Amino acid sequence: MSTTDEAPGKLSRSRRRAASSTPVLRMPDPAQEAMLAQTMGIRFDNPRNLRLALTHRSVLQDWSNAGGADAIMQSNERLEFLGDAILGQIVAEHLYDKDPLANEGSLTRRRVAIVRAETLVRWAREIGLPDHLYLGMGEKVTEGARDRILAGAFEALIGAIWIDRGREATEQFVLRFLARDMESILADEDAANPKGSLQEIAQEQALPTPEYVTIGSEGPDHARQFTVAVEIAGERLGTGSGRSKREAQQNAAREALQALRNQTVSLPSLADDHQSPVPETP
Repeated sequence: MSTTDEAPGKLSRSRRRAASSTPVLRMPDPAQEAMLAQTMGIRFDNPRNLRLALTHRSVLQDWSNAGGADAIMQSNERLEFLGDAILGQIVAEHLYDKDPLANEGSLTRRRVAIVRAETLVRWAREIGLPDHLYLGMGEKVTEGARDRILAGAFEALIGAIWIDRGREATEQFVLRFLARDMESILADEDAANPKGSLQEIAQEQALPTPEYVTIGSEGPDHARQFTVAVEIAGERLGTGSGRSKREAQQNAAREALQALRNQTVSLPSLADDHQSPVPETP
């Protein structure tokens, strides 16, 4: 027998790989849907609402060709639209109640940071959503942090809960993630844009815009190191170094934010500057 002949009943390694990688059309599966609902902590009055939330548009033609699919022949895109709006509302209300002193700009920045695709994808993976989606034969969920299919499907789930169980159940589902992760999400946002975060803090306290002062530079032109201090109303809150003034400013703002959180420095008060002079008694 030649080296290319295969033993009876056995597949070659290459053929086994090809067989294992062949896409399989997933048909609607009530048992799998029930498992996901249990993981979500939601009892759907109409399980077909959940099925619709899991249905990507790419599978509709495949189901139609296969025949016999017990599904509404619609995609989850309308539920995604609804869930996006509802998620934004729930997050906005939570932020509004959580921080009565935050201005509109700060609240908007926080809401955008929370509902970004990376956050939704992380929450979707946490409940095992990739294993329950109905996708077409040529479609798949990627490992990317911003996978659009996953982010959209998570929003569709929120829409499905809203339609099926109403506002209270939807809020409970969203707040389960939000209450746990909000602080870390916003802290990550501070780390990514410390200058913007420090400026918003100053605005919330009706303080002047932070000023960045270059207090030193050293090294040859091709490898110069800058040192920058950040001040608000003349009070120094932090210093930072970097190979460019921009990098040094970001590091100074980052140090200031950390110092404010640790309460090793405090923001200046301008109350005295705004007090009207007390008239002398005649």
